[in-house]
Amino acid sequence: MRVTWGDCDPARIAYTARIPWFALDAINGWWEHHLGGDGWFQMELDRNMGTPFVHMSLDFTAPVTPRHRLICHVWPTRLGDTSVEFRVDGVQDGVTCFSGRFVNVFTIADKFRKSPPPEEIRRIVEARIPAAQSG
Repeated sequence: MRVTWGDCDPARIAYTARIPWFALDAINGWWEHHLGGDGWFQMELDRNMGTPFVHMSLDFTAPVTPRHRLICHVWPTRLGDTSVEFRVDGVQDGVTCFSGRFVNVFTIADKFRKSPPPEEIRRIVEARIPAAQSG
């Protein structure tokens, strides 16, 4: 994704608050890729499945700037009975700038009630959790 001048503060690096935005956009892209174009909007409205966040944490290791494309690597690290955890690594020019942990709970969207993920979602996520992290 492009980091632009408007994403930056007077120190010429991305505003801290933009980093979670980049990561969340990347997670939405992960869903779109694996659900045939359906991201959070379609999940909520068309599938009646919400995924509100219950935890976010980030570690910063290098500044994010407009000099290079920001490549966000996304993968699930855990699937619980009613939650999913993703890892996002943001990389520019071969340097990891941040790593984050993001946890969502699955809900029945129109009831805002916690729910197990639908079987299709469970299969998609479980198949993509690295073997060393599953179980």
